[in-house]
Amino acid sequence: MMKVHKLPWVSALAAVAVIGGVAVTAGPVVGDVAVRDSGQMSIVLAGYTVSQQNAIGKAKEYLAISEFSRSGLIGQLKYEGFSESDATVAVDSLRVNWNAQAVKKAKEYLAISSFSHSGLVDQLEYEGFTSSQAEYGVRGAGL
Repeated sequence: MMKVHKLPWVSALAAVAVIGGVAVTAGPVVGDVAVRDSGQMSIVLAGYTVSQQNAIGKAKEYLAISEFSRSGLIGQLKYEGFSESDATVAVDSLRVNWNAQAVKKAKEYLAISSFSHSGLVDQLEYEGFTSSQAEYGVRGAGL
C-alpha cells in the first residue's frame, strides 16, 4: 500500500524522510511524495509518465552543469534515448530563462575564444538559440 502526500508548496530535488508516518522534506520537491509501507519513498511528478519524469530529471542534471538552448536540450535528451515527445514535455515543463542561458553560453564561448559580434550570434544560433535569444546573449555578454 502506498500513501501519497501532497506537497504543493515545494519544488525540485529534496531529501524526504518519514517521521511518524508523515513525509518531511529537507529541501524542495516537485509533485507528490509516495511513501510505501516498507518505508521506501519516491517522488511522483503528478501528471507525468515515468519516462517523462526521468527526462525531466535528466534535463535538470544537464542544466545544472551547462547552458543549453531549448532545441539543444531536447536534442541532448533524444541523444540519451528519450523519445522526441518525452524530451519535449520534459524541457517544456521546466521554467528556463532561455535568454539567460544564451548569455551564459556566450560568456562561455568568449572565455575560450575570440568572436566578432555576428560570429558569436551565428554560433549561438547554431547551438539552437533563436535569433533574438542569440542577439540577447551576445549583448548580455558585452559584445
